[in-house]
Amino acid sequence: MNYYSLNNNAPKTSFKDAVIKGLAPDKGLYFPDQISALPKNFFENIESYTNNEIAFELIKQFVGNEIPEDDLKAIIADVLQFDFPIVEVEKDVYSLELFHGPTMAFKDVGARFMARCLSYFNKENINHVTVLVATSGDTGGAVASGFLGVNGVDVVILYPSGKVSDIQENQLTTLGQNIRALEVHGVFDDCQAMVKKAFLDESITSKMQLTSANSINIARWLPQMFYFGFAYKQLKLKNKDCHSEPVEESQNKKLVFSIPSGNYGNICAGMMAQKLGLPIDLFVASTNANKVVTDYLETGNYEPKPSVQTISNAMDVGDPSNFIRIEKLHNNDFEVLKRNLHSYSYSDGETHAAMLHLFNNCNYAADPHGAVGYLGLKKEMEQLENAQGIFLETAHPIKFLPVLDEDIANSIEIPEQIKSVLGKEKVATEISTYDELKNFLLEE
Repeated sequence: MNYYSLNNNAPKTSFKDAVIKGLAPDKGLYFPDQISALPKNFFENIESYTNNEIAFELIKQFVGNEIPEDDLKAIIADVLQFDFPIVEVEKDVYSLELFHGPTMAFKDVGARFMARCLSYFNKENINHVTVLVATSGDTGGAVASGFLGVNGVDVVILYPSGKVSDIQENQLTTLGQNIRALEVHGVFDDCQAMVKKAFLDESITSKMQLTSANSINIARWLPQMFYFGFAYKQLKLKNKDCHSEPVEESQNKKLVFSIPSGNYGNICAGMMAQKLGLPIDLFVASTNANKVVTDYLETGNYEPKPSVQTISNAMDVGDPSNFIRIEKLHNNDFEVLKRNLHSYSYSDGETHAAMLHLFNNCNYAADPHGAVGYLGLKKEMEQLENAQGIFLETAHPIKFLPVLDEDIANSIEIPEQIKSVLGKEKVATEISTYDELKNFLLEE
């Protein structure tokens, strides 16, 4: 499998080099040279496969022969050490819980997969790699956990001061070893701009190999396809077990996925799964006040804007990196894209109300991102007949205690994954400018 730059001004490269480089030499995002749909009977019989088998079938063409099948299967088995359940919160409305991993966020799978791929490629420790990543919330913790102790890899994480939750901060600043955190006086867009500038800075790249663990990296982005296959398998099993309506009727319902969207890597991965043949009828990009894509789908004008701080901080992104991949998946045809993707934006007040509704009426505790996903799904399903939908619950609500209603907060037990980082000493270097980042990297 070859990869090419979406800026179309760089040579094609291998999976290995695309993972190690993160960005193409022309600073474009890598995209697979071809995408081959899987046999239809794979999805028709998906409930007969294990999660590991589903993941392998979805990812293997994108890895090619660069990791032998047995080694790739071992990587997948090591990555998928936790569950991905769907929970019915209302009739035909399901939550896909992606928070059962070590840092209790959906990014655990991508971070673990990328770390293990880099470890495989770097097993001879020939090339030392520095993973440079910006986080608006959960990416930092997932990357820190996924890469902790990986041979030949250092990790530098930039996060906006005061704009991630206390638990999120603990998860990325307390691990030590090969993980270092930079607390940036600014917003996430400032962190991301610094990271992008560093990748363009030859005075840095001539002296060290940088790669990114944001979803711009194919090894972080592509494994997120797994979620959609796992959810579809469970939905088919639930429909078979449901005796309140004929199996044929439940299976003929339109399938809608609502994804809380910030950098748009997760929803883009879902669209890749759809491209492989997963029968998804519609995607909903549910977001907060940072609604660049929502406005674009309404007006046809794509205008990145400075990010706005909200209670769903992982979606506080004013210029989503992965949207160019979404456009490519739709052949850069705006009308085709609009038929497959709808988008809705919600205020913090609406998000709070949704969390209360889910808790009081559905006995379900959602985090702010999941609540936004729920709102987008409900709005879409009001306009559809004979549909069932899944919204992604991307992080455990325990990570957002300060913004939860008191009754919700008091109902949540602290999971072991969170207990393990509470009370540990925070170690972070404060920076305000790009020059400070540059000096930190070169001195280290």
